[in-house]
Amino acid sequence: MLDDKFKWWQKTVVYQVYPRSFKDTTGNGIGDLQGIIEKLEYLQELGVETIWFSPFYPSPTSKPYSQHDCGYDISYYKDIHPEYGTMEIFDTLVKEIHDRDMKIVLDMVLNHTSIEHPWFKESRSSRDNPKRDWYIWKDGQKPNGKKPPNNWNSIIGKAWEYDPHTDQWFYHAFLPFQPDLNYRNPEVQREMLDTVRFWLNRGVDGYRLDIINSLFEDAQFRNAPFIFKLHSEDSGIFFKSTEMTLNHPDTYEFCKILRATIDEFSDKFLVGEVTASFKMLKNYLGDVSKDGISHDGLNLVFLFQSMNMPMKSKKFRNLMQMYEKWFPYPYTPTWVFGNHDQIRRITKIGDNFNKAKINATLQLTARGVPFIYYGDEIAMKEGKTSKKNSRDAISYHFNWVPQFVRNIVGKYGISVNRDGCRTPMQWDDSENAGFCPQNIEPWLPIDRSFIKRNVQKEEKDVSSLLNCYKKLLKVRRESLALQIGDFELIDLKGLNKICLAYHRIYDNQKIYVFLNFANKELFIESPLSNPKLLFSTLPNKKALDLKKYEGNLKLTPFECVIFK
Repeated sequence: MLDDKFKWWQKTVVYQVYPRSFKDTTGNGIGDLQGIIEKLEYLQELGVETIWFSPFYPSPTSKPYSQHDCGYDISYYKDIHPEYGTMEIFDTLVKEIHDRDMKIVLDMVLNHTSIEHPWFKESRSSRDNPKRDWYIWKDGQKPNGKKPPNNWNSIIGKAWEYDPHTDQWFYHAFLPFQPDLNYRNPEVQREMLDTVRFWLNRGVDGYRLDIINSLFEDAQFRNAPFIFKLHSEDSGIFFKSTEMTLNHPDTYEFCKILRATIDEFSDKFLVGEVTASFKMLKNYLGDVSKDGISHDGLNLVFLFQSMNMPMKSKKFRNLMQMYEKWFPYPYTPTWVFGNHDQIRRITKIGDNFNKAKINATLQLTARGVPFIYYGDEIAMKEGKTSKKNSRDAISYHFNWVPQFVRNIVGKYGISVNRDGCRTPMQWDDSENAGFCPQNIEPWLPIDRSFIKRNVQKEEKDVSSLLNCYKKLLKVRRESLALQIGDFELIDLKGLNKICLAYHRIYDNQKIYVFLNFANKELFIESPLSNPKLLFSTLPNKKALDLKKYEGNLKLTPFECVIFK
């Protein structure tokens, strides 16, 4: 039984589904809710416990804004976009997930709506419309107000759009067709908290909060200071400070209101999308309770410091030390290596399956909540689409950017065209990879590697990455030490640069994890005289034979082992 001081979300493994790309059952080349229902057995057998869904709320259906940001441009918060299904199918999805003792987490976009949302249409209709103050409108600067109100940048470029009908500018933290809601208006707060309650009442177990660090801006609309940096995780982008637009103290306080809202329900949780330093990230988690077993902000925040981490033992060792320093109990770290905005992890690590297995072993045994992006378990590669055929709104926005600049941005792990990480799930080696009927064109092209990298083929291969994930998830599921145990690094002295070792401790259970990052055999003194092997990345390895190696553990090149 789980210790009372731990909640289900502290021990779970989360799997992100991008609904548009998971499974098409209607024959239109677009994934849908019924397709997800049909693949729940796969996810259950894989061993994940919580499923996070990217948005399937209604988005504009008319050009030029039709699903322009694929669900992150919401035109109505309390329904299902017709391409994905109906509310009745959604209710079935919730029931099917819960019947499997799994959890469902939705993406919630609180920061902005679509430009086609009825609220914004009302807001821009006149300066005295009752919903005018639901969004952020400001007069322009002289001459004649045709210059933006201030020098703020959005996350990807300019932040203000001029509206000639009312001769004012509206603010957007992200793309121009996604105007920001005004959270200094109490009516907006009440409406959005009601939206949060709406889906909780329908049975969802929590939310991933999209760009939650953008909710509040400087109330005085002061200019952003200049900085000598193109990009910094918490101080600025495009040579301007973000202190006026991101990570505002009022946002931290609103996160406490969000937490109090979900705590009206039983056993719900929130994870925030925030790119910031450890110090800022911790602000979103709130204050620790007097009894020291909880905190009053968001339950979790994504720690994106791992996203572009090179496959180096010492790099991960340093990162783990930082996680333990900044997020000790009752805080819980997160381990994330991919999502719908990032270049595929397998592509970042040079398409190396050995390194992918090391990555998976670390993610599923380190202290914290792992977030697996769909397809990572079968090593889905970054897909390719031309600028002309791209479906990504960011690609349209940056169509003018030359390739050498795109390459520089790519070094930060962010693609100017996000289509590559959103290609359809590869279920088998039939045409269209089993995602949609063979005579139908999928919404994004499927990489030809699907012929060898697909669920059906990898399930039959004991050495596949998919079976590595399955075994790891099974070991984790059977061990409270790996789920919620304390974490401690093991000093291997001269080997720390090429081998990472740690143990997890819960009650009287102690689990050891050794990861060989080197392309050579290692012989390491065993911490136990008679270890029991629980897992190895070598599929046929059954035991750790210490006698054969004079009391040492033998690790083959790139091998990972878990033992007790």
